[in-house]
Amino acid sequence: MNMLVTATMVFYVLSTLGYFGYLFLQKEPWQKLGFVLLGMGFACHTLLIGYAFVRFGSLPAHNLHQTLLLAGWAVTGFFLGFQYRFHLKVMGVFAAPLAAFVMIVSSRLPVEPAQVQAHFRSVWLIFHVVIILVGEAAFAMACGVGILYLVQEHAIKHKKRGFFYRRLPSLDLLDSTGYACIVSGFTLLTIGLIGGFLYAKTVWGRFWSGDPKEVWSGIMWLFYAALLHERLTVGWRGRKSAIMSIIGFAVLLFTFLGVNIFLKGHHGEFTQW
Repeated sequence: MNMLVTATMVFYVLSTLGYFGYLFLQKEPWQKLGFVLLGMGFACHTLLIGYAFVRFGSLPAHNLHQTLLLAGWAVTGFFLGFQYRFHLKVMGVFAAPLAAFVMIVSSRLPVEPAQVQAHFRSVWLIFHVVIILVGEAAFAMACGVGILYLVQEHAIKHKKRGFFYRRLPSLDLLDSTGYACIVSGFTLLTIGLIGGFLYAKTVWGRFWSGDPKEVWSGIMWLFYAALLHERLTVGWRGRKSAIMSIIGFAVLLFTFLGVNIFLKGHHGEFTQW
């Protein structure tokens, strides 16, 4: 298991170097190298999660170490599909370091989980956690695209056709790609929350318990629902959409980590450390 953790981190770090090489040198082989290394890291990452699943007999989400492993896996998997679909190669400078950072932080946390309880083996829990994490990975990509949009917009407005202007895609492409990520993330978040309600019903006998995690997940859902509504009805695009994508990711991070650290609730067992 330790070998898989190390291999995954090494591949992600090397992929990060490859993508930054592409950003600075604008040579296609650097991008291809970064993509292949990220794919190899994802393969090791998948084996790692599969091994943990077999070892513990349930989804490896019993503490913060394991939950971050799943989160990093979701980010990498979504980005690989994202790049295949949109060909926004420069986004690797956001995705690869993020995956590497999550893996490094995870590796520094206690490994042994809390006692595995019967409800950890629920199919609805697996469905809920995996779908939610992939949806959050989509929101992470939307945040990255939003940052690139603001950087490119600043270069255009100030007529500084320098380093980033020559390396970043058009504002229209960034805007449409960010929107696609938000739609994907919102769809997956909605499906994942429904799975969570069904899981709660089977374990606690009720769909909703007012747990802080549930409340903040609802706030996050409403935030992205409002963002999509304003885009479709009022025409929120470009800069507004980019800024809201970044703010939305901050809300996501608080929902993912902050709620469990600062507030009480039965979701805290998934992020103990």
